[in-house]
Amino acid sequence: MPDIALVAGAPDAAIADWIAEQLASALAGTEGPVAIALPGGSTPFPILAELVKHPLGWDRVVAYPGDDRLVPEDHPASNTGKLRALLEPVGAQVIALDCDTAPPHFALVWLGMGADGHIASLFPNTDPQADDPALVRRLTPDPLPPEAPFDRITLTIPALLACDAMMFVIRGADKRAVFDGALAGAHDLPVARLLAARGDVPVTCFV
Repeated sequence: MPDIALVAGAPDAAIADWIAEQLASALAGTEGPVAIALPGGSTPFPILAELVKHPLGWDRVVAYPGDDRLVPEDHPASNTGKLRALLEPVGAQVIALDCDTAPPHFALVWLGMGADGHIASLFPNTDPQADDPALVRRLTPDPLPPEAPFDRITLTIPALLACDAMMFVIRGADKRAVFDGALAGAHDLPVARLLAARGDVPVTCFV
């Protein structure tokens, strides 16, 4: 199993540069579309705002939210709506999650992580499994996060691991401690289950 690369102190623009290099390499390796999975929350969108400044072949980039709140796309809590507003003007395609449609293999999966160790909308109470037969699930976090008290749709661990590379952006000492604990096998939270099942998927974590 490959080591996880930890990159400390990178500003948003440097993280965007790294993602742009990953996308450029993936685009150069195929004439077809390149799929990526992107997180919601407050951290990614300033980075994505830097990313869209890069002159990539955006018309071949297909972006999926790693998870979303079950709200209309014009709702402020919709990850899909926010991704459309940012990525579609540069030519990328954004596809909402659908339990009836299998997601593709991703060139890059970008994940955040909560202080409770959840990834995407795989919260501890949902008991996510590395061998989940479903690739997309609807579920209800318990407790519901007060900042976003909505049911969710999410990629499962197998769908997230169907990728060429994975990245995290982890900010804050509390989250860093949870992530380090996952690396050390000190707990069984969703992030630990994901990392334990990653196989040969290279992981880069910006901390």
